[in-house]
Amino acid sequence: MQNKLKLPLAIAVASALLIGCSSNKVKEAKPNPLPKIQQQQGLNLVFSQSVSSTNAAEALRLQLDTDNGMIFAIDPDGQVSAYKGKQRLWKNKVTKQELTAGVEAGEGIVVVGNRKGQLFALDQATGEQKWTTQLSGAILSPSLIQSGRVITIANDGTIFAHDAVSGQQVWAYKLPNVQFSLRGQPAPVRLDDRTIVVASANAYVYGLDVISGVPRFQRRVAISEGRSDIQRLIDIVGDPVVAGQYLVTTSFQGQVTVTDLATQRVVWSEDASSTNRPEVSGDKVFVSTVDGKLNAYSLSTGELAWQNEELLNRQLSNPVMLGQNLVVGDLDGVIHLIDPASGKLIGRAKTSGEVQSLRVIDNQLYVATRKGALSIWQNR
Repeated sequence: MQNKLKLPLAIAVASALLIGCSSNKVKEAKPNPLPKIQQQQGLNLVFSQSVSSTNAAEALRLQLDTDNGMIFAIDPDGQVSAYKGKQRLWKNKVTKQELTAGVEAGEGIVVVGNRKGQLFALDQATGEQKWTTQLSGAILSPSLIQSGRVITIANDGTIFAHDAVSGQQVWAYKLPNVQFSLRGQPAPVRLDDRTIVVASANAYVYGLDVISGVPRFQRRVAISEGRSDIQRLIDIVGDPVVAGQYLVTTSFQGQVTVTDLATQRVVWSEDASSTNRPEVSGDKVFVSTVDGKLNAYSLSTGELAWQNEELLNRQLSNPVMLGQNLVVGDLDGVIHLIDPASGKLIGRAKTSGEVQSLRVIDNQLYVATRKGALSIWQNR
């Protein structure tokens, strides 16, 4: 088996900067100060929960989720909790090992994973552990629950499907090995009732039958022009996005790419280095880059509609649409509101710790930070 080196993002960025430099010192880029906003829009906090903080070098994908009117939270110390409003319904410590991925809720269960490759499924109503199973590597991204299957990607590139009721393994699919890659893994995403899409460190996306695991398509969506192993890293770390007939992907040191799912042809591709999930709204694709730019492209043509550089080096999260506003988080826990038509900053809110991930569910913003602040917000 080919050995792989998994690099944290910060090390990969620093190494790429060092290559070709005459000096061994890299001047660390300072985050831009927060720009002034004259007329601020804001957000209202509707739920918050503090859990254990996570190591800055670890690529964890912790998130809140909701199903059947309940909110489910994960604590890296091994606990999973359920809430109805602000009332806690149950709490269960499922492992002594650090939980590194979840929560994913659906079909009556809650699923989380740990760094030892253990996958746990709990009953949504009671928190009772329904089943557990051992995967072939650490679990660093949330599972996908779809059509009676729990789809999970281990950090060695193996995709597993387990029966959602019994936990029995139904199929497994091995992605190609690469010598170097970033530590992290995009989550599987739903294409339709019978198909999921997964992205790999080799810059390919794969369509798999969710029931049988049979491959339906594969397509390369990024290319590298680097001269060294580090410069040739073009991992897809952010989740792909399905937008109608299009599949939108981003890659580290690669491109933002739109692929037509019907023809499997690339519609357009533009250079942009990103490790975050893109956002699609209307005819625009929004991308936050590794160096802190926010770019808006035409979904149909790839034309750059606008670029915001006011948040350079602020370690931006993935962008999301909340109502009529674009939202992105940063290293200081600031949640920025942006006019999606112009890219102008129009408001902000504050949480605690570097924002790791944003999600919008039922027009509410779900926020997870590295400091362990899990919160839900809505527009004022």
